[in-house]
Formats: sequence, structure tokens, C-alpha cells
Amino acid sequence: MGDRPYRVAVVGSGPAGFYAVGALLACEEPRFEVDLIERLPTPWGLVRLGVAPDHPNIKAVSRAFEKIARAPGFRFLGNVEVGRDIRHQELVDHYAAVVYAFGAQTDRRLGIPGEDLPGCWPATAFVAWYNGHPDFQGLEFDLSHERAVVIGNGNVALDVARMLALTPEELEPTDTTDAAIEAINAAGVEEILVLGRRGPVQAAWTPVEVGELGELAGADVLVDASDLRLDAASERELEAAAPTVKRNIEHLRDYAARPPLGKPRAIRLRFLVSPVAVLGDGKVEAIELVRNELVDGRAVPTGEREIVPCGVVFRSVGYRGTPLDDVPFDPESCTVPNSGGRVLADGGEPVPGLYCAGWIKRGPTGVIGTNKKDATETVALLLEDARSGVLAHGSDASVVDGLLGARGVRVVTQEGWEAIDLAERSAGEPRGRPRLKLGEWESLLAAAGLDGAPR
Repeated sequence: MGDRPYRVAVVGSGPAGFYAVGALLACEEPRFEVDLIERLPTPWGLVRLGVAPDHPNIKAVSRAFEKIARAPGFRFLGNVEVGRDIRHQELVDHYAAVVYAFGAQTDRRLGIPGEDLPGCWPATAFVAWYNGHPDFQGLEFDLSHERAVVIGNGNVALDVARMLALTPEELEPTDTTDAAIEAINAAGVEEILVLGRRGPVQAAWTPVEVGELGELAGADVLVDASDLRLDAASERELEAAAPTVKRNIEHLRDYAARPPLGKPRAIRLRFLVSPVAVLGDGKVEAIELVRNELVDGRAVPTGEREIVPCGVVFRSVGYRGTPLDDVPFDPESCTVPNSGGRVLADGGEPVPGLYCAGWIKRGPTGVIGTNKKDATETVALLLEDARSGVLAHGSDASVVDGLLGARGVRVVTQEGWEAIDLAERSAGEPRGRPRLKLGEWESLLAAAGLDGAPR
């Protein structure tokens, strides 16, 4: 095969992207050089911009990514958007292989009347806002109302509920943006209502997320014991369930048995209810719910309805992948069609040199660590193709650099990102915080040494 390395582009610098890079650069024969291409000036995807700020232990996985970035053959190309700054076909032409790992970037909608009223938000927007995503810093969330509603029974829904309930003392040592800290501290929210369309056994959250609700300094956790009475099918499901599900139920039963302590805020967990309409005259004023029953594990609406006054609604019913020009895409699953990570053309045949990993490969499931196995599976197929002679070696790095330079693209290199990282950490240290995030495009690019970079 010779000594010439294969040059690979990995698009998307979240966990799946970094784990794919790590697997490629760890390979001794054949050798690889990898350009990690990211639309934002900063890497790490949801580890930086999706994990709740009060979960620093989860964010610590970024240390593994930093180690990967120090490996020979690695380059970070931030502030580069595929489809805008460089086309898919150009990646195919100039790299031995392209691995798409750009995740699921939008939210799923409820499909109910009133969903577009001011005050009804995707949870993804709120999460991106308090985490300092530069695309979302111009948003304004009206948190002056007594009740907020969060629709969904996954970990993101609990993140939103918990963030709304944190005290100033709990928020201060986190990397939540200053604007979000100020807004949450000043919020008039007294109750955060979390709604699940199915029962407690079917909730998708994890025991750690449910359990830490009970440790909040400023919020009671309210669960009606009647909501925990299980039908026969759910009893059987619980009996056969994984230990994590049983632990979830233990937490919920504990909350149902606790007397409220009269804390300033409350998180109320309800089950077997679905929203049928968001109500209001020009803004969110209430939400109409229907009571469900479980039939063969599915939530089936009954005729029982209620209207719950509220001032803000966050929908957290899943992420959804979006298509990229000229890349195969399945609109039903909202993923790139693939076989183990090899991208498939319309006829079902693998596209030589084209791969995917992470949520755009399998859908928005699993935890951060799930992406390591997922990316390793994809890279194993890429290695197989390289060793069997399917892949060319790709162009020299200077070719892609020349393309981007000729188009005036201001690329944030690894050194640029490290300058951003240092600036944020240095600003946070005097205040006892891990970092003070730069949330504006201009400030991020300036910190990277790219003053005046256009968007």
C-alpha cells in the first residue's frame, strides 16, 4: 500500500465525529490523516451545546476528544459549512472517504393547533440558548408566568425542567450563559409540569436524571400516586424490564410518598396525557390535554380532556435529522440510508467512499458512549474498503485549503479553537466557573484570531 496516508473528511465534531476520528488515527496500517469539518467555530457538538450545564461530569468526556485532537494527522476545520463553503461533491473528489456525523439538528413537532404561538418552543432551542450556541443567543424566553409546561419523558425534557428549577447558588458554578442565569433567577415560574403520553414504565429517561430531581435545593418533586398504578400489561413489562426501568419506578414511588416541603418551585410529573392544542390569543395562555390509556403499549386517547393554564411550553419529543444537498436521505427515518455505516444509494448499493456515524446514521438514540461503538463499526467498514482497494488516497491538504481560501472562508483551526477555549476558561476562573462561553459568532471568531470574519 505504500506509506502515503489516506485523507478522510469527517463532517461534524460531536461525539460520533470525534470517535470516528480517533478510530481512524489509531490505525497503523493503513495510515490516515483526518480533517474534522465543523460548521461552528467550536467542536464537541452536544457535549458543549446540549449537555446540561449542571452536569460537568458528562461534559468531562471532552478530555478524550482533546487527546484525539493531539494525535498526528488531525486537523480541525471550524467555521466551515458543507453545502455553503464547500460542496459534497468537492469532498468526494478530494478525500479518500467522507464520514458524515452531523447528528440530528432539528426537533420533532407535535402537529397540533397553536404550536406556533409565541411562547411555544422546541426544547432544543432553549437548551441551545442556555448553553451558548451562537445561533440562538438572540432568543428571548418569557419566563414570567407561574406555570411552564414541558412535553416529553426523555432526559432532555428533565434537563429543561431541572434548569428552570435551579437556584442561583446551583446555577452560579456552571457554564450556563450569563443571560440564561439572569433570566432563570428572575423567572416567575412556580410549577414546571412535565407531561408523558405513556405511563411511568415507558418513560425514556434514566435513573440518574430522575433521581437528581429529588436533590434540587429549590424545588419539590410532585407525583400523584394514582399515576403510578399500573395496568396488567405495564406490570408485566416492569417485571421483565431492565434494572434501570425498575430504578426509575422506585424514584417515582419515593416522590409520590414524600410530603411537599414548600420549596419556591415544584416539578410535577404526569403520565398518560397528550397535548391536543396550545391555546391563547396571540401568545401561549393554556394547553389542552387529553387523557390516554395504554393499548398494546400504545397511548390511545380517551374522551377525557382538560385545559391547564400556562405561559410557556417546551416540546421535547425528539430530535430529527435534516438532509444535506446531494447526500442520500431517508425522509421517513430522517437518517442517511446505510448498512452498518456504509451510505446506500437509492438502489440500495453502497456509495464508494461515503459513510455515516452517530444520530444521522441510526437516529437520535442512546447516550454519548453509544456513539463510540457506532463510530467504530463505521470505521471498521471504511478500513475494510481501504484494504480491499476500493478507496483512492485523496488530494493533498493544500487543495482543500486552497478552495476555502479562494472563497474567503475564515477557517478556525485547532489552534484557533484552543485560543477560544483558553479565553473562555480564563474568564470563568475568577468566578469559580469552568468557563464563560463566548456566544456570539463575532466574539468566537475574534477569539480565534479571525477579526471581521463574515458569516
